[in-house]
Amino acid sequence: MSASPLVVPSRPLRLGTTWRRWLSAWLGAVVIGLGNATLREAAVRPFANEQTADQISVATGIALLGLYVWVLERRWPIATTRTALAIGGAWVALTVGFEFAFGHWVAGDSWAELGRNYDVTAGRLWPLLVLWVAVAPALVRALRARRA
Repeated sequence: MSASPLVVPSRPLRLGTTWRRWLSAWLGAVVIGLGNATLREAAVRPFANEQTADQISVATGIALLGLYVWVLERRWPIATTRTALAIGGAWVALTVGFEFAFGHWVAGDSWAELGRNYDVTAGRLWPLLVLWVAVAPALVRALRARRA
């Protein structure tokens, strides 16, 4: 019995227009996230402890990203729920990768400090924002489809 040969496509893999647009739009989400963090440090942290400020920041981040995804989905509708979930998954991978890379190599946080952001038993709500990033495109798409 011989192994089947590796099949290489004759043309390169190409991302569709929707994918290209939504993946590039992730950069806007980064800007929103950095702006939200700046707002937390400047306007919330002076009046609240670290945990409360972070929890407020997660809530504002969810709201801001939800609005951003709503605008994107109206401009660049996603054809299927499956595609919307895939886009959300890609955004999560990019977000977590960016968070760890930026946090460690730019902000100088240790890997342990970065990992603590995911400890919901300690009151950290960051995983809720990550979950929102994953499902927001599909939920917004579903809401738009119901209204149509």
